[in-house]
Amino acid sequence: MAEYALTTPLTDEAVEKLRIGDRVLLSGVIYGARDAAHKRLVEALDRGEAPPIAVEGSVIYYVGPTPPRPGKVIGAAGPTTAYRMDAYAPRLMEVGMKGMIAKGKRSEAVKRAMVDRTAVYFGATGGAGALISRCIKKAEVVAYEDLGPEALRRMEVEAFPLTVVGDCHGGDLYLEGRKAWEGKA
Repeated sequence: MAEYALTTPLTDEAVEKLRIGDRVLLSGVIYGARDAAHKRLVEALDRGEAPPIAVEGSVIYYVGPTPPRPGKVIGAAGPTTAYRMDAYAPRLMEVGMKGMIAKGKRSEAVKRAMVDRTAVYFGATGGAGALISRCIKKAEVVAYEDLGPEALRRMEVEAFPLTVVGDCHGGDLYLEGRKAWEGKA
C-alpha cells in the first residue's frame, strides 16, 4: 500500500498509479450528487446538452449532506451506497469523470468502465459524516436545487481521507480483501 496526496481534476497518469488499498488525501474541487442528480446529469448528456459541471477529470462524491449548523459550510456528509449510481457511472466515465467516492461494492459494468476509461473508486468511511465534513471547506448547490440534500453540489475539499477500493487495473478491494482474510490470496 502506498499513500498519495492528490489534487483534482484527476489525470489518467494520477489514476494509473493507484492500486487497491492505497490511501489518498484528496484536495481540490469535487462534486456531491446522489441518485436523482445522476439521473438528470445522464439524461442531459443523452439529449446532447452540456452538463452543469466540468466532468473532465472530475470526482463525484455520492453524498446527501445534512443541513449545516450555524457557521458551518455543510452538515454531516457521509457516503451513500455506491450501487445506487451504477446505472449512471459508466456514462459519466465516457465523458471524462475520473473518480467516484462512496461505500460498498460496484457492478461488473462499472468495474469494466473503470478499466476502459481509466477511473478510480475511492471508499470513504461510512458512519463518519461529521468527521468527513471537516474536510469540506466550501460547498454550494450548482444544479437541481429542487432535490434538496440530493442536489448537485460543488465542494472544495482539503486532505479528504480515502482508500482506493477499485482501481483502473481491475482491482477490487472488496474481493481481494476477503480472499486475503480467508487465506486464499
